Amino acid sequence: MTTPDTPALPDDLTYEQARDELLDVVNRLESGGESLAESMELFKRGEALAALCERYLTEARTTIEAAREA
Repeated sequence: MTTPDTPALPDDLTYEQARDELLDVVNRLESGGESLAESMELFKRGEALAALCERYLTEARTTIEAAREA
């Protein structure tokens, strides 16, 4: 879910791409080399990426559970 403050992510971003970019965002934030404004933008991007990864994982979990029930 995006809000006006949350950056939109490309529709074709795979789980692996989102995960890798999220790891990059975390590493950049942990390094502390960004300005406050850049850090805030990175944090917002990271939240959006984390939500996308969670959505992918939830969909996969639902698919697996449905397959088990069949």
